[in-house]
Amino acid sequence: MIHSLKCPSCAAPVDYDENKNASIIRCPFCSNSVVVPESMRTHTSFAASDGHSGGRRWMLVLGVILVFVVGSLILAGGIINTLVGSITRKADPPPTMPRIATRPVAPPSSSKASEPAGIARTLLAFGGEGTGPGLFTDARSIALDGEGRIYVGDYTGGRIQVFDPDGKFLTQWMVNPKMPLRGLAASRQGTVYVVQSGEITRYEGQTGKSLGKLAYAEGWGFDDVTVAADGSLVTAWYKGRDNIVRFNPDGTVGKIIREAISGQSGDSELNTRVAVDGLGNIYALGSFNEAVFKYTPDGKYVSRFGGKGAQPGQFRAVQSIAVDGQGRIYVGDIKGVQIFDADGRYIDTFKTGGIAFAMVFNDKNELFVANRTKVLKLALDVP
Repeated sequence: MIHSLKCPSCAAPVDYDENKNASIIRCPFCSNSVVVPESMRTHTSFAASDGHSGGRRWMLVLGVILVFVVGSLILAGGIINTLVGSITRKADPPPTMPRIATRPVAPPSSSKASEPAGIARTLLAFGGEGTGPGLFTDARSIALDGEGRIYVGDYTGGRIQVFDPDGKFLTQWMVNPKMPLRGLAASRQGTVYVVQSGEITRYEGQTGKSLGKLAYAEGWGFDDVTVAADGSLVTAWYKGRDNIVRFNPDGTVGKIIREAISGQSGDSELNTRVAVDGLGNIYALGSFNEAVFKYTPDGKYVSRFGGKGAQPGQFRAVQSIAVDGQGRIYVGDIKGVQIFDADGRYIDTFKTGGIAFAMVFNDKNELFVANRTKVLKLALDVP
């Protein structure tokens, strides 16, 4: 029997075959080790002594004999048919068949052939697996400033690397190496916001100099952050459920949307990603709810779309969300990056060669994707 587990590292579904009786399996998406619960493992064996093992053995022997006999009869019948057919062919010459003009036959369709083509065009790709300058161990965060500098953060280890707009390595600086990097954003002026240990810390982007933590009266509990066009910050806060907190450019609290996801779905949410469009509309992506929830700039609920499933427009193990200059919403999961219009209607899907763990658009409407060991810059031709 096949069971489905959720990877604790990347939240991707991991299939487990109980017949293999393994205690640890490997996530195919992030290579993390997943411990199989004791209740899912099977401990029975064919040779178990239950008073019927001898009968089972005799049944196995009889089955082997039966298969041998039937196979022999089939083989003998095939030989006879071959001999008869040979005699018939010698007695009756084959009829003359007319020549028929032939055309190339299209190959059978495949999953690759059915994937959308021409939507995403790679303009730039850089990186690779490693710890040296310009290489990544597990890049899951990406941000851009007003000068086009690219900031890429590894999920663990605390390293943030800085690249010029052409992907050339400039420098790197370190944040807390002991805690996962959960969120990353940058202002147009080059201030970088890092989410770790439930707190948001500001840094000088080109040097890594700490500029202090973002103050919030209700304390720690932040899970993600993004910068709006007006310089305000939209953040996901999980300590008191799944709130969305919008900070004004001066750091004061502008709006709190309490229980932004669970209040609409009725289901708890422990991992929220946020995005904001040019008009200030807020989008909250819940990985446990597998859906996107849209709010107006003043926090009024508008709609939701998505849902768990394998059909177009549905999600499976969502990781990232971004909004382009036309107000279209992009959601990355294990199937690829799905595109929706501003009202949540599904448009299309494209692949990035792996899971899009983080996405961000620049002023030219070009999409940057962090994909564990590489960064892609894509031009999109969306219908």
